[in-house]
Amino acid sequence: MITVDEARRYYVGDDRSHDFDHVLRVLRLAERIGRAEGADMEVLRAAVLLHDLAAAVDRENHHRIAAQKAREILRGHPPERVEAVAHAILAHRFRAPPEPATLEAQVLFDADSLDALGAIGIARAYAYGALQGQRLWAPVPPDYREGEGEHTPVHEFVIKLSRIKERLYTPTARAIAVERDAFMRAFFARLEAEVQGIT
Repeated sequence: MITVDEARRYYVGDDRSHDFDHVLRVLRLAERIGRAEGADMEVLRAAVLLHDLAAAVDRENHHRIAAQKAREILRGHPPERVEAVAHAILAHRFRAPPEPATLEAQVLFDADSLDALGAIGIARAYAYGALQGQRLWAPVPPDYREGEGEHTPVHEFVIKLSRIKERLYTPTARAIAVERDAFMRAFFARLEAEVQGIT
């Protein structure tokens, strides 16, 4: 439906946590998970390649914008396949509905979420934090709500990253998440210990 080189030209901006390198990592994970789970690989690849094309423009609504642009980019393909791609894109965001209703949407959700875990997840959290001018570390109050007060990569870990493993849909992704989740938890525990002067 679309090649890597064709998709690459739609990605602009300087958000290194949602750039085309991220798309390529998600593609590798999605291909691994999709093959294992029996997904429609053509629909899945197209959805992956287009899922973040509006991330640099509008972070909050990029899934909606990307789904609509995917419909335009892929017009000429069978409408039901284009809608399958659009649904997967629309449902890929961890923080926004709708729930992924197809296997391909679940695989994209899982692959995109896995790229927020482990060593690469830590790197992405800090790259995004730097872009937003966030501090390296700050305590997270027990009653912290997103959007209220300071937000750092530590806050992001507490409210989102630490919950990813439990939100994944496919058995293949859940298996991949185990080690990545453990690594990330160990990192943030060590970070706090160093900040407190314990280690």
